[in-house]
Amino acid sequence: MAEFWADWGALAYLAAAAWAFFEGETFVILASAAGHATGLINPWILMVSVWLGSFLGDQLWFTLGQRYGMRAVRKIPGAEKRMATALRFLDRYGTLFVLSFRFVYGVRNVASAACGIAGMRRIRFATLNFIAAGLWAASFVAAGWFLVAWLGERYTSYALAGIGGAVVLYLIFRFVQHRRRGRAAQPAAEPQPHPLPQGGATLPPGPEKGRTLNRLAV
Repeated sequence: MAEFWADWGALAYLAAAAWAFFEGETFVILASAAGHATGLINPWILMVSVWLGSFLGDQLWFTLGQRYGMRAVRKIPGAEKRMATALRFLDRYGTLFVLSFRFVYGVRNVASAACGIAGMRRIRFATLNFIAAGLWAASFVAAGWFLVAWLGERYTSYALAGIGGAVVLYLIFRFVQHRRRGRAAQPAAEPQPHPLPQGGATLPPGPEKGRTLNRLAV
């Protein structure tokens, strides 16, 4: 992580913002911890970068939910179930949910879209989203920064390696699970029609066809 900042300089903060645009808790913690250990990463600039990236990402999801409804998140695995959960939380907690959904596992990917689908006013969501993104950025930058101070550089490296490995294993698990669900959801193959007899022969009439021929004969 520190080498990435050493090679890219200020552009690395733009990469951090882009990462936070989609997701990024683990990335923020790793970058902040590396900054404390090496001095190559400014925690304040990092915090502002991921703050803006996270804010803009959720504004996009809100707009998509407002404009397209459930279609905006249909391709996300388990979107319908997560959306139902997010809408229940939004209905029950309102402002508190918007301020905290980034910290709630399982609903963050659809929470902003849920606010748009529910008809929340754009200015209200933007205000709450900006505050929430700041709280999220400050929390995870601080978590990574003080993790080094608490554990020391050596044990922090072990902890971060463990976190990184766990994230990779989790992503692999989700990918395999998604593939299995996709295969299970595929419709069964339609039965192939029986080939017609060769030589111009015709199949015997079925019951309905037989009754029709009898009526015509009479």
